[in-house]
Amino acid sequence: MKIKSISINRFRGYASPVSVEMDDLLVLVGKNDIGKSTILEALDFFFNEGKGSIKIDKDDINKKCLREGQDCIEIAVEFTNFPASIVIDASNETTLANEYLLTEKGTLQVVKHYPNAGKEKVFIRALHPTNPKCKDLLLKKNDELKKILGDCEFVCDDKTKNAELRKAIWEGQGDLQLKEYEIEVAKIDAKNIWEQLKAYMPFFTLFQSDRKNSDGDSEVQDPMRLAVKEILGDSQIQAELSRVAETVKARLDDVASRTLSKLSEMNPEIATSLDPQLPDLANLKWADVFKNVSITADDDIPINKRGSGVKRLVLISFFRAEAERRQLETNVPSIVYAIEEPETSQHPEHQRSLIDALVSLSKTPNAQVMLTTHSPEIVKKLQFENILLISGRDAGQVYRIQEHELPYPSLNEVNYVAFGEASFEYHNELYGFIEAKGKLADYKKGKLLRSYTKIKKDGSTVMQPIDLTEYIRHQIHHPENDKNVQFTSGELSASIEDMRTFIQSNIR
Repeated sequence: MKIKSISINRFRGYASPVSVEMDDLLVLVGKNDIGKSTILEALDFFFNEGKGSIKIDKDDINKKCLREGQDCIEIAVEFTNFPASIVIDASNETTLANEYLLTEKGTLQVVKHYPNAGKEKVFIRALHPTNPKCKDLLLKKNDELKKILGDCEFVCDDKTKNAELRKAIWEGQGDLQLKEYEIEVAKIDAKNIWEQLKAYMPFFTLFQSDRKNSDGDSEVQDPMRLAVKEILGDSQIQAELSRVAETVKARLDDVASRTLSKLSEMNPEIATSLDPQLPDLANLKWADVFKNVSITADDDIPINKRGSGVKRLVLISFFRAEAERRQLETNVPSIVYAIEEPETSQHPEHQRSLIDALVSLSKTPNAQVMLTTHSPEIVKKLQFENILLISGRDAGQVYRIQEHELPYPSLNEVNYVAFGEASFEYHNELYGFIEAKGKLADYKKGKLLRSYTKIKKDGSTVMQPIDLTEYIRHQIHHPENDKNVQFTSGELSASIEDMRTFIQSNIR
């Protein structure tokens, strides 16, 4: 399955529902403490159920909501590419569409509620029957379904299968009064549906920028652990492990049987009261066998004991290798790579290499990549459709960057809005845009002038009265001229903001 959208509510800074559309590559940009990492961490908790990087506690409940008596965190994920059919009711195959478990758009939306930041309750939000005569059929047992069928005098060829009974009741009822409705999946047959769907969920791993520097919890071990999880998800390896587990279980059965046999010779009463408990094969945690996987360097020094720059280089190399591998392999499992600030401790050249690798990775089958970043270098390597700008935690302040909505359509504009980066390159682009539109004379009207010393070809100088924007432009293009006072960063920002205001008001 692949993520189509993410919605969070009452989680940390998000006091109202915020929905984010997800493509194969999504990059969250915005200033510090604006809610970028919150989205990634909400997903980590959703997928890894507190066993990943994030554990929810009461401090994660939005404080405004808590004061208003709303203490239930909500995280919802909408999926596409879900299985064509699922098996519930023992061996009966059915589909999500036949069970009315899809949204109006034909997608699957799983919603998790965390009352008082406690144990999760799982729901499927779908366009579902709400007619009281055929509501909540998924939560009813076989006898209850048969009674409804009999009371309504509907016909069903196979009354042993709940899915067939539900189908007959829904088809016979006529007006189902379909409405958006949340079905709790922790009850009866619905729980079987959830167990089936969990097997199709993508792997989700969060690489944090501030992970603890310890042997047991280092960011450089995460790629290895993720590799273990993905390898163990291979169907061929799963079959081999199942054979191993069955062999062990058979031998344990034999040991238990022989032990009880000997015990019955000595004390039959005790022997008959004992019931050997053997592990459920489906719940065996094979990943724990490889939990200490790691990478070591010279003299067996763990990589996580090296500098942060080295650790991040290993991470870059991992993503580059993964991109190459997934392009060559087929039937790879679905996976979501979420990376906070991949530019941390990296030279701009390495930042560019990393984003190239992540873009390539996002284009491979069944892979999605999510990033948060403060790096203009990374933003400049992206397409507009890859970027989500977060300027606040209200619904209207989390939005896709649309090229036609910007006063000047440039990724430098995104960097300016997201990070306040006033660059020479952006200044030149704005000036060139105004000039190309034939509006330069209008822009210069009424501007305060300052003296600029120009060096002529013969080496002599001449004073020119020019406005601030022109003054900055001259200094950018003629850094060899040291006859003038260097403009400040504040003046550069002021000139950029002045041009942006002019464009917004005069050029559309």
